[in-house]
Amino acid sequence: MKTRRDFFKTTVLGAGALSLTPYLDAFGAAAKNNGFPKRFVFIRKSNGERPDEVALPSLSEKDKALDEKKQPLVVDLDRHELPVYLQGLEKHKANMTILQGLSCMMSENGHMSYSSVMGAFKSNQNSISGIKRATIDFELAKLFPSPFGHVELALTGDYAKYRTGIVSGYSASGPHQRNYSYADPQTALDELFRAVTNPIGVDSDNAMLKFLENDESFKARILQGYEKQKLSNHISAIEEIQARNLKLSKMAGSIAKHIPQLGKIHENGGVTASSPQKCEAMTEVLIAALITGMTNVVTYTIDELQTPMRGLPGNESDTVNIHSIGHNGSFSGVPAAKIRENIRILHMQQVARIVERLKAEPEGKGTMFDNTMIMYFPENGETHHGYGYEMPIVILAGNNCKLDMAGRYIRLPFHGTEGHKTLGNWYTTLLNAHGNPIKHYGDFDLEMSRKKLDQTGSIKQFLG
Repeated sequence: MKTRRDFFKTTVLGAGALSLTPYLDAFGAAAKNNGFPKRFVFIRKSNGERPDEVALPSLSEKDKALDEKKQPLVVDLDRHELPVYLQGLEKHKANMTILQGLSCMMSENGHMSYSSVMGAFKSNQNSISGIKRATIDFELAKLFPSPFGHVELALTGDYAKYRTGIVSGYSASGPHQRNYSYADPQTALDELFRAVTNPIGVDSDNAMLKFLENDESFKARILQGYEKQKLSNHISAIEEIQARNLKLSKMAGSIAKHIPQLGKIHENGGVTASSPQKCEAMTEVLIAALITGMTNVVTYTIDELQTPMRGLPGNESDTVNIHSIGHNGSFSGVPAAKIRENIRILHMQQVARIVERLKAEPEGKGTMFDNTMIMYFPENGETHHGYGYEMPIVILAGNNCKLDMAGRYIRLPFHGTEGHKTLGNWYTTLLNAHGNPIKHYGDFDLEMSRKKLDQTGSIKQFLG
């Protein structure tokens, strides 16, 4: 992203090529400008993100007053101390944006947003019928194609244990089409790198998939209506998997150089692994998927309310219940606020790991990070029982990302006031900046509509 531009003039606020490049070009993944794809990582967290937890502690009294009153504000990060949980990203300040004041009331809030926060719609408690459109991650993946198109990861559970295997995801490839997600690092590794680790298995999969396709095609001839549509979607998915496996087999030599090595603790779902161990392993898989070019878009649900947190600093022997700390519950004498901070620190360690690894990978005249944007945000708004009036986002983006906002703490006008921007405006901005001229992505905010406040389109000041 561009840095140090005169933001107030345009706002309502007053090394060598990557080894896989030939493969990416062949799959149509090259970007229009510098020949490399743009990459996007969406990191969803549960339990809300309280705006004061994201606020800069070293603001002047004047700026602090504006911030607390939800008034528009822009300051340079290099002049300020970061919140404790972000201090591990201190050396990446020039690539960071802390964005406050965005709302997400057109999605579901409360305890969870399910698919809705990724698609800017109400999902009716995650029902298939409630999925109105392809989510933003899938829309961006269309702009920068790759063999997998889009990868979804999720560290979720049932309070006592983590889920394992392949499970239902929160992204969507289109209306009424729920995505799947890899729920543990070993499954993610096995499935994503199967073309290298088990090439015979890939061939077997193709044969099995062909059988399933023929079988389902027969069934489709005798079904009608919505059930037939669901089956048609299933057949399309089978065909996509077949095509993907063929692409991956051609990339196997380059992919083999980047396969992450996971410890034995992650075998069989990693039931005894601690939360830091699970996070670190999943991050390694995520990084490898980007570096190899398997995907350019990853959505990572890093936790949800039922995710059991084990091995946190100060709570090493506890299984921390995220839902409980949302209601200010403490564990082993550690107060909820401190546990929430320790969880955020763990999350930011993963962000730092991604940034630093991609900065170490040459791409063109720079690095892979130059073409990457990472977004860390609460999936349900500003608190445990989110309202959606605010949705703070921490963004890390490389120099080639087409947004003019890096190196700044930005507070937009508050909800229901002139100049306020919604989640839909933010997603429209991402799409417009990267080649999709859509007029507006997502549903409108009903309160903004009642007040006849404009909420259509991109956030123009971020487009530079």
